[in-house]
Amino acid sequence: MTTRLILDCDTGTDDAVAIMAAAGHPELDLVAVTTVNGNVPLENTTDNTLRVLDHVGADVPVYPGAARPLIRPDFPIPREVLNADSPEFQVLQLDLPEATSTAQQTGAVQFLIDTYLGDEGADIVLVATGPLTNLALALGAEPRLAARIPRLVIMGGGHRMGNVTPTAEFNFWVDPEAAEAVLTAGIRDVTIVPLDATHAAELTLADCDRFDAIGTPAALASSAFVRHRIDTALRGDAEAAASTAVHDAVCVAYLVDPEVVTRSGVHPVNVETTGTRTLGEMIVDTRQWTTEPTTARVAFDADAARFADVLADAFRG
Repeated sequence: MTTRLILDCDTGTDDAVAIMAAAGHPELDLVAVTTVNGNVPLENTTDNTLRVLDHVGADVPVYPGAARPLIRPDFPIPREVLNADSPEFQVLQLDLPEATSTAQQTGAVQFLIDTYLGDEGADIVLVATGPLTNLALALGAEPRLAARIPRLVIMGGGHRMGNVTPTAEFNFWVDPEAAEAVLTAGIRDVTIVPLDATHAAELTLADCDRFDAIGTPAALASSAFVRHRIDTALRGDAEAAASTAVHDAVCVAYLVDPEVVTRSGVHPVNVETTGTRTLGEMIVDTRQWTTEPTTARVAFDADAARFADVLADAFRG
């Protein structure tokens, strides 16, 4: 049975792989892509999304969203300062031909409201792989949305690790108020795929060789993006990267094959919005005796081989 989905993303290289997997897999129907400020500024996330879809010949509408966080004027640390140690890892413009398609005039927030308040949204999974600003704005403007979104899958947070600080993952750190608003809104079916799972399912150069052998535009572009991530990963001087996490694509693969996630649990989840050292931290209450209401299923581990298999199937499509 085909799963319909909307991708809400901040298109850099890992979002690009997720888009191509969603557009190409025979068990998925990519209804639309909404863009948000994150890995790169909004104008670049939107342009990159259009480039990716044009590259694989996918006629999917793109709706531009929020250009800044929900409350804050900018990231907690400006992007150019944050990326100073590895500016080549997250490029502004993906190395793909210039897009010929254009974005929709309707904004992402209004599109999400219209879609999920209408009957056509009743079976559409929302997959959010960037900061959660668009969804938080939509929920703030139309609280009924929480009862109308049938399923939400989020790439964000880290249970036992961070990547932008010792405790915080990038998407939640960029807009912690948006993440907390979404996770406490009462959406009935929420799955979070944090760094713990995405780093357990890293792709290797052998996976890139496999994609190259498939030879489709999606496979070749994905191989190039994964190789770039491996080549530019921030590691110690004596340590070469042998693999890389392609975080956002794990969420897409999970829709096709739930056994990509090998260990998970349903828990109360919150996001820290005020801590000086813990801003953006995802707090998962795993206490057996907790009295807090559960809010999300959290993935703690994943299967790299199954993840690569789903991508290969998508790229053949």
